[in-house]
Amino acid sequence: MERIAVFPGSFDPITLGHHDIIQRAVPLFDKIIVAIGQNAQKNYMFSLEQRKRWIEDSLKDYPTVEVDTYEGLTVDYCKKRNAQFILRGLRNPADFEFEKAIAHTNHAITKKDIETIFLLTSSGKSYISSSIVRDVIKNKGNYEILVPEVVRVL
Repeated sequence: MERIAVFPGSFDPITLGHHDIIQRAVPLFDKIIVAIGQNAQKNYMFSLEQRKRWIEDSLKDYPTVEVDTYEGLTVDYCKKRNAQFILRGLRNPADFEFEKAIAHTNHAITKKDIETIFLLTSSGKSYISSSIVRDVIKNKGNYEILVPEVVRVL
């Protein structure tokens, strides 16, 4: 059976932290689907099309990584794509507590069919988040050290 992981997020924008998790997860799975969740209640800085293009361009050298979009529950999307794993990155203890609650809920509602796999972000990238990047961009700071090269075009 093919090991398929879904790495969900808004990726507004993709950061070097996201990139780090994906690169390190590639050898662990047969396929990784970077799944951009759409939430009508959220105001995104970048369009869905732009975010998808950046992710595709930054991961073009990884043939086992696919980029897709979805709405609704991540576990429902996983079932639709026959994914047995949800991949999540952890930067700090607060991330762990938040992600642990979601993982337990997902495990319960899928009758244990989908397992969440956590990877720690590399120490040099553990401070990076999309919200920090957006704030740096809004304030005209040097965001380029926080994102893949393809995003450095603003």
